[in-house]
Amino acid sequence: MHKSIKCRYFSMAVAASCLALSTAVSADSVMEEVIVTAAKRQQTLQDIPVAVSVTSGETVEQAAIVDINDLQSVVPTLRVTQLQSSNNTNFSIRGFGNGTNNVGIESSVGIFIDGVYRSRSGAAISDLPRLERVEVLSGPQSTLFGKNASAGVVSVVTPTPSGDTGGFISGGISNFSGYTASGLYESALSDDLSFDISGNVNVRDGYFDNSFDGSEQNERDRWGIRGQVFYTPTESTSIRVIADYDEIDEVCCGTTNLLSGPTEGAVRFVGGDLVPNAPFSRDSYLDVTPFNEIENGGISIQADIDYERFTLTSITAYRISDVFKDVDIDYTSASISSGGQQELELDTFTQEFRLTSNSDGNIDWMVGAFYFQEDLDFSDQVIWGDDARGYFDALVAALGAPGALDLLEAGAMIPAGTFFASGSGVQEAMTQDDESYSFFGQFDFHLSDVLTATVGLNYTKAEKEVTIQQDNTNLFAQLPAALVGPLSVLQLLPPIVDLPNSVEDNTTDDEDVTYTVRLAWDVTEGINVYASTNTGFKASSWNLSRDTLPNANDLAALTAAGLTACCANLETGQRFAGPEESTVYEIGLKARFQRGTFNIAIFDQEIEGFQSAIFNGTGFDLRNAGKQSTEGVEFDLVYYPIDSLKLTLSGVFLDPIYDSFPLGEDPNGVPDLSGEQPAGIHEVSVSTSATYYFQIGENDVYVRGDYQYEDEIQVVDNIAESIASREVKLLNLSAGLSTPDGWDFTVWAKNVTDEDYLLSAFPTPAQNGSFNGYPNQPRTYGLGVRRNF
Repeated sequence: MHKSIKCRYFSMAVAASCLALSTAVSADSVMEEVIVTAAKRQQTLQDIPVAVSVTSGETVEQAAIVDINDLQSVVPTLRVTQLQSSNNTNFSIRGFGNGTNNVGIESSVGIFIDGVYRSRSGAAISDLPRLERVEVLSGPQSTLFGKNASAGVVSVVTPTPSGDTGGFISGGISNFSGYTASGLYESALSDDLSFDISGNVNVRDGYFDNSFDGSEQNERDRWGIRGQVFYTPTESTSIRVIADYDEIDEVCCGTTNLLSGPTEGAVRFVGGDLVPNAPFSRDSYLDVTPFNEIENGGISIQADIDYERFTLTSITAYRISDVFKDVDIDYTSASISSGGQQELELDTFTQEFRLTSNSDGNIDWMVGAFYFQEDLDFSDQVIWGDDARGYFDALVAALGAPGALDLLEAGAMIPAGTFFASGSGVQEAMTQDDESYSFFGQFDFHLSDVLTATVGLNYTKAEKEVTIQQDNTNLFAQLPAALVGPLSVLQLLPPIVDLPNSVEDNTTDDEDVTYTVRLAWDVTEGINVYASTNTGFKASSWNLSRDTLPNANDLAALTAAGLTACCANLETGQRFAGPEESTVYEIGLKARFQRGTFNIAIFDQEIEGFQSAIFNGTGFDLRNAGKQSTEGVEFDLVYYPIDSLKLTLSGVFLDPIYDSFPLGEDPNGVPDLSGEQPAGIHEVSVSTSATYYFQIGENDVYVRGDYQYEDEIQVVDNIAESIASREVKLLNLSAGLSTPDGWDFTVWAKNVTDEDYLLSAFPTPAQNGSFNGYPNQPRTYGLGVRRNF
């Protein structure tokens, strides 16, 4: 039976069960109402006709979730993947998403913290502050959230200062010599001015060994501070100011060798070492320490002014994110490369204005405008190390041409030892100025007491300007390929043409209109159904990597203009990928019954021009897929069989496909993918949990367990499933005790059964036929104590 048909049968069965359960709707429900702001106005979770998953602050604490990466254990529609460094995280919802180690590519999932957009995932991965809730909105959300929400939105909401004097101090310990500490103090300076200030520290040894020098990787070493004030000068006006700053100084992120190819002998010939064919050894040999130094900070001001018929909201924010990191790009202890340092500076300003109706009537409306401006400065380098020449000499000998590099140097009258000389290599400097604005409006027409029609529109214009400069002293890559013959496979890191130039434009200018159309029907007091279509938009993304290449027409024009003399082996590619445009058709049901809730959405979602970025071993092959789509079902169930036992079950079933992705015979090993299932997308993702509440004397106690399952898939498109696959089976346990006098004690364990799986994988740089991968975090456990006052 076709998978999409199975999804439909499943959804029909579950919906029928829900309708039976919903006959028990009662005003005496044990469920508390959950308030969300998914549509930028307060509504209850069960009333809002949108597919949204909500994780409460209580669940975050009980499940020992410390950052956004951990959220996927309780939200199956969300996948968060840690990649090369502490700031390199990829988000996807319903299988849609991108955002790799290429700084020019923004995520298709919009990340918002207290209404402020974070353009890069690295600016959102610091430890979470005190939370009210986290909302995950599935499907395109561009009507209200703008240009980079074509796959969905993650919205983190924190509480405002209460005005009461109090707070907490907490600490914890864990395996791998880990410890955490955090605290918060809040009070009021007057009846109309309250504040809070908080801080956190998270330190842990690494669980990844570097057998070359005995050091460790994948550690935690981060801290942050946050303060806010809440001012209500009148009953109709409130002003909230938030300032935060955090630092990360970590050695991360470890990789393992999945398959050692024919170059292993050359690595060992020059005295290098590696742990071959051991995907879950969590051990490696590195002669360069992969450090990450990250600083994030910012300030936001939100003002809300209530008028007779509407509320004016203004959110102004300025943020910075600075990253300095290094990586051993050959992933061995041989000094083939002496490092791959990167530096990134982001300065971002955003401004949003909204008018939201607040009076009773047949129409609820919202109109607004959003402005975004960001300056990006990025530099990176790959420098050959002391063992590079010996390594490539060994590869040349293996190809049957010993001494060929010496002969080529002599023939070209180049000093001996020039090719792959220590200290030679490539250095790039890139900038991007990104400016966009949008105007949006959404109107809810209450056709009757039980029937509401919604229409929303968004116009977005996005302009980007980039510069790209390269200093290339890697002379072997500059020789004509015809001259070196079969050794051309070793012409890594070839030179590129700088931007701007007289042929290629270094700007993109995109605009799009997205919309929402929805009909919602309150069938009964406890059952709501809806049908909707939404569209999304993501602006063009520039390939800010050393594989940024002109298209075929531009290459011909560059050659005619004499601009390719620097670059004998220049190939065709794409400087940028054009916009993504997404569409979803969805029907959903939300039911509230006496002892629980049940929500389900059946959808058909597609993205035209999906921005695919595949790492090929030296850089990123960025291009637009013609069309990627998925049919699926997502659901969540909360059920209290008794007042003291909370059970949850949620999941997503997908049938993804590349409808059109014609690549031809791609030189980077990716065939035409049209008709194939996209890698990295699970067809089945399910999360379930049970939390039992009881008392010991006067102490409140809970015991919790949650389990996450995802079926086996191919991890990335350009590595076979037999080499890099993933199946997830995660069990997490926790328990806590709270005393009447304000003490909380917790104990927790994650990945209790110590399961192994791969987060991602890639072709090993400069080692054709070898592949590396990122294994998951092993079992961790710890305990914590908190004093509330």
